Amino acid sequence: MAQNPGPGVGAATAVAVTHAPMEPGGAGAAIERWTLRAGATEATVLTLGATLHTVSVPDRDGVVAQVLLSPDDLGELLGAGRHYGATVGRYANRIADSKVTVDGVEHRLAPTGHGVTLHGGPDGFLHRMWSAQEVREGERAGVRLHLHSPDGDQGFPGALDVWVDYLLDPAGELSIEYRATTTKPTVVNLTNHAYVNLAGEGRGDVLGHLLTVEADDYTPADARQIPYGPYEPVAGTPFDFTTARPIGEAIGQDHPQLVAAGGYDHNWVLRPRPADGTATRAVLLADPLSGRTLEVLTTEPGVQIYTANGFEGAVSGAAGVPYGRHAGVALETQHFPDSPHHPGFPSTELRPGGEFRSVTVLRFGVS
Repeated sequence: MAQNPGPGVGAATAVAVTHAPMEPGGAGAAIERWTLRAGATEATVLTLGATLHTVSVPDRDGVVAQVLLSPDDLGELLGAGRHYGATVGRYANRIADSKVTVDGVEHRLAPTGHGVTLHGGPDGFLHRMWSAQEVREGERAGVRLHLHSPDGDQGFPGALDVWVDYLLDPAGELSIEYRATTTKPTVVNLTNHAYVNLAGEGRGDVLGHLLTVEADDYTPADARQIPYGPYEPVAGTPFDFTTARPIGEAIGQDHPQLVAAGGYDHNWVLRPRPADGTATRAVLLADPLSGRTLEVLTTEPGVQIYTANGFEGAVSGAAGVPYGRHAGVALETQHFPDSPHHPGFPSTELRPGGEFRSVTVLRFGVS
């Protein structure tokens, strides 16, 4: 599929960074909204949950739309919409039986129900107020957010310091760069939980979006969404997006994995990433009607794709339209779910003196 920067996306222009309080955030704190602008591209980031709140980009005719599902109401940000665009951790996705063993020591984690700990526990990073400061690196500019997670937080060992940089470049490319250090051996898996609808938030479902995933295998999961057994090839299954096809083409098939999850909510095993740590393409998403495209590049070995199967209209965005089933798609670059219990999966262990690093790039354009 031919891709080009959208009208105004590729313009050589400086990146502007501003911020202002959003609403009272409790305990005397205020949620800050940081705004990054370059040409026709704009992204906003909230200090609550280190959240990527909105992204506005043009279509093939230059018409700008906001393409992330994003509640503005504080109650929804803290409630039904708490995952939307947030940084999730310490451990994104699921850990079976709410426990991990590190160096022979078992640590009981705060459970979230259904026999798992999801997204770091009931009081994970998405609920926290992060500190923020402006950062500039060459032509790129944005916001650096920091969170200190104490030893034993949600049951995880080690005091963890986490930094997340959102950096916009003059061409409108948005990078999300993660770093973390620990005082004790622990496990870490960080991701961003934005939901995308390239037609614009509140403008129908994403079943007609064309999806390409750079993966030949996926990890089938049990009823708790915990991987079991070896990787399975996507060839000949509804999970084969090695060439572009509509998200909705096979989502309703009578495949046990689709039936159990109500659609896609699975981890794809990406083709090997470069050894030098360069972020390379994991996903290409395209909306044929608007022409908007999103290329997701990452250093991570996997991507969890969730098609908002459980959405029932509990959250609305700026357009005032309740988000129903399949109103967006989450493309969560990550290590694999439940990795601490699967020695064959890429390791998520982090040790004192080491540093967790991860980069994901959102490259918007038109076709």
